[in-house]
Amino acid sequence: MYEYINGLITNIYPAYLVICDRSGVGYKLFAANPYRFEQNVESHVYVEQIVRENDIAMYGFIDENEKILFNKLLNVSGIGPKSALAILASDDATGLVNAVANDDASYLTQFPGVGKKTAQQIVLDLKGKLDDLAISAGVQGPTREQNTNQALSDALEALESLGYSAKEVAKLEKTLASQQDTTDGYIRSALKLLVN
Repeated sequence: MYEYINGLITNIYPAYLVICDRSGVGYKLFAANPYRFEQNVESHVYVEQIVRENDIAMYGFIDENEKILFNKLLNVSGIGPKSALAILASDDATGLVNAVANDDASYLTQFPGVGKKTAQQIVLDLKGKLDDLAISAGVQGPTREQNTNQALSDALEALESLGYSAKEVAKLEKTLASQQDTTDGYIRSALKLLVN
């Protein structure tokens, strides 16, 4: 129903962001990594609305390719919106495309909620269907300066909202705390450590 929303990003939380359009309506958009967006900045956010029996949710994406990839992942049996967002949060679309092209199911099992059977299903269902994406590796979204401790805290909370266990996240805290970064930067670093 919706393709995108132009508006002001008013709030950013670990699992979602709020964008206010010009009519004054604030939309809650779940996102793979909300901290790629910048608060209090006019933004163009691609959206997908999903209606289920007892839930209506909207998902926000940094660009059109991310939205297309999200929808392709949803067409895989066993992948829901939360798992799709966890896969997209790694910000390694090239790695995903290569894993599917090379039948590398083990790469996909590193994402939360993706077991061996689901990983094999992703490869089976998406083989040859990702070639049309103009994917650029490591697309960087906007960054924002913020208190580093708060940034780290937000990043750890965001990782848990993506489905990583508190134990997995706690193991990374010391490593991440040794560097100065934004929330987005911490999340990217953590995902690299979790996926490798």
